[in-house]
Amino acid sequence: MTERKPRVLLLFGGRSSEHSVSCVTAAGVMHAIDRERFDVVPVGITRQGEWTLLTEDPQDWALNTGSLPEISDVDNPVQLSTDPNKTSLMSLSQSTISELGEIDVVFPLLHGPFGEDGSIQGMLEMAGVSYVGSGIAASAMGMDKHFMKVVFESAGFKVGPYEVITNKQWLRDSDSALQRCEGLEYPLFVKPARAGSSVGITKVDVPSELRDAIEVARREDPKVIVEQGIVGREIECGVLEGRGSTPSRASLPGEISVADNGHTFYDFEAKYVDGAAAKLSCPAQLSEEATKQIRDLAVKAFDAIDAEGLSRVDFFYTPEGEWIINEINTMPGFTPSSMYPQMWAKTGINYRELIDELIALASERKVGLR
Repeated sequence: MTERKPRVLLLFGGRSSEHSVSCVTAAGVMHAIDRERFDVVPVGITRQGEWTLLTEDPQDWALNTGSLPEISDVDNPVQLSTDPNKTSLMSLSQSTISELGEIDVVFPLLHGPFGEDGSIQGMLEMAGVSYVGSGIAASAMGMDKHFMKVVFESAGFKVGPYEVITNKQWLRDSDSALQRCEGLEYPLFVKPARAGSSVGITKVDVPSELRDAIEVARREDPKVIVEQGIVGREIECGVLEGRGSTPSRASLPGEISVADNGHTFYDFEAKYVDGAAAKLSCPAQLSEEATKQIRDLAVKAFDAIDAEGLSRVDFFYTPEGEWIINEINTMPGFTPSSMYPQMWAKTGINYRELIDELIALASERKVGLR
């Protein structure tokens, strides 16, 4: 009897504003994953949170002629079994529940809230299914820019000056919240505390723009972080968990430069829509010593939040030679042209091999406390 191939559930879409980015990521993985080694089960989540079995054609979810893909139809509703001893995918079609087979690994290609913030990770832990990427706590810390900075400061990293404005603080006394930001030097970057892909971010050059920028960020997240701009190069590094007890690994660093064509920083349009807006240099032009420093620091950041699987760690490198950590992304953009896969390709692990390695890491890691 022929042994069946491991079944990998690609989970994408989701309830966040990064729904379409997630679909584009899934298209890249669908195209590259080794079908001789794995059976692929694509499952999409609509913006309303409904799960549906989808086609395996990457073109259905790719970024075509500038339009963003969307999961809207729920023709084949599904859910994971709530019995952790089964780890099966269940069909909910025609008001009946039937098993569609066992799932070995879930690859949650989800960005933003309800996907990258520990929500899905908690559900998968309850279902007893192995999955790619960090667990609940690390995912939650990696998503919340406030608590992320607290953890990194406690681990000895230098972070830039910032202020946090919670929903209650803003509703109770917005003027007082604005006054707390007076100690920061302009320009400022106003961000939703728990969003990614540069959604809802505004660069603020003068105080009169700050209130409106906070309101823009609050459309994505009622908790807002206001960061002082840092003078320095934006250098990023990919981290990949080690097998077993072996140490985590860091890629060669990359550097993003944004073209002066209407983008004042690396915003959503520059990342995903305007192909000429940004340029990746990998390896970044750094001294041998500085390259070693950032690779070591990236692994240290990965370990500081107890991350697993993969992460991209972003730093500022100042003219004085100081490294200031910006953030860690526990489910970074994962299209073939995204920073994380490109940095690993330059380091010697191509896109398909990277997918294989992440599935292998998830398969060897037990679900639950570890």
